[in-house]
Amino acid sequence: MSDDNVNAASAAKAEELKAEANALFSAKHYAEAIEKYTAAIEANPKVAVYYSNRSACYIKTEAYGYAIADANRAIEVDSTYTKGYYRRAIANMALTKFKDSLRDFRIVVKRAPADKDAKAKMIECEKIVRRVEFEKAIEHNETIRSVADTLDVEAVTVEDSYDGPRMNEETKTIDKEFLDQMIARLKDQKKIHKKYMFRIIMAVRNIMLESPSLIDIDIPENSKLTVCGDTHGQYYDLLHIFELNGYPSATHTYLFNGDFVDRGSFSLEVVLTLFAFKWLYPNSLYLARGNHETDNMNKIYGFEGEVKAKFSETMFKLFSETFNALPLAHVIKHKILVVHGGLFSKDDVTLDDIRNIDRLSQRQPGTEGLMCELLWSDPQPENGRGPSKRGVGTQFGPDVTKRFLEHNGLDMLIRSHEVKENGYVIEHDGKCVTVFSAPNYCDSVGNKGALINITSDMKLDYRTFDAVPHPDVRPMQYASQFGGMLGV
Repeated sequence: MSDDNVNAASAAKAEELKAEANALFSAKHYAEAIEKYTAAIEANPKVAVYYSNRSACYIKTEAYGYAIADANRAIEVDSTYTKGYYRRAIANMALTKFKDSLRDFRIVVKRAPADKDAKAKMIECEKIVRRVEFEKAIEHNETIRSVADTLDVEAVTVEDSYDGPRMNEETKTIDKEFLDQMIARLKDQKKIHKKYMFRIIMAVRNIMLESPSLIDIDIPENSKLTVCGDTHGQYYDLLHIFELNGYPSATHTYLFNGDFVDRGSFSLEVVLTLFAFKWLYPNSLYLARGNHETDNMNKIYGFEGEVKAKFSETMFKLFSETFNALPLAHVIKHKILVVHGGLFSKDDVTLDDIRNIDRLSQRQPGTEGLMCELLWSDPQPENGRGPSKRGVGTQFGPDVTKRFLEHNGLDMLIRSHEVKENGYVIEHDGKCVTVFSAPNYCDSVGNKGALINITSDMKLDYRTFDAVPHPDVRPMQYASQFGGMLGV
């Protein structure tokens, strides 16, 4: 139908579809709502609100690239439609495109000066932009050293009043008893001493600094490897994984495939527990960087605010420096590549190309290149490549996966990065598996979590599990002003 030729019947049908879509959106059935808004747009493509409402659905499903495209279309259809600018501002903020977001928030506030919500978000955005610019300015100051280099951990005093687990002061290391007591204490929403926190983080940072960007993992006979996807600050579900599937040991290795933090409000407990296991059993637990182990995401989605609330800015900076050192990929027995996001916008990328990424100098992944795509890309059902629904990275089809695997002598790709109803999905002719380990994501999605157990003879066993109760702390508790808008 021509944009200029919408008859009354089509316009009426479009309004009916919009009403159905609105009801689905209110019920949090976002995929179905997107279908209805799309049908409304097909019936009458000249109504800005249809695009804006579909943009809101895409924001809720983290498809921020699509959300921006729809907001742009709403503005093209009606440049006076203020909500289009608001949707675009929210989606750009989710992608940490702070200046673009601020530009739109200023338009919204100018047009709707009585809108307190928009004004509060604009002010928050202004603060973030100023802070980011300040951080970039001091980045080039050669006299600024890392927190790890300037922190004198041993000068920190453990007070007599501290009633938590204590490290052996002769060896300055942890043992299984300390780890068990730490887990029990964190489960009770208590802290361990900041001196021990610093030691654990510093120890893991040192391990990671010695690790390549791509790590080879073997599975000895009579052993198994468990691959877990996103855990997103859901500490009690992390503990449930260990209770269901066993704890790391000499014969049971774990690989946690990124996104340990953000969204869930027990992110510090999750990452601290994983770090402690890594220090105690360095060859029985592996950690990969996800797109949420990055500064800009932590500013928005809660981890920075959580660490500052529970400890200090110094503690967060030390976590940040450690995240910068996390490996980007793992290869299991030379046959299965495991990365957080996915594949690349070009063919002929080799494992050596991944291995040679200078992640320590690059630090943050940026918005293009191999490091970015490893953390951000997603599979698509169609052959070829497409623009990312997220607005960062790329989407890659079955043919892209097949060529990459054949080029590198691999059998399969395992990745995470996306919530799945049953915790995992097998696609691309069985060659691409998504595993997601945060059940009932953000306390609202209702999905199962999943993990993959792999034996020494490379047999894969998929295990799903439900969420368990946790203390009454809402997701995104420590997030910025935008947290509520960016929750699922």
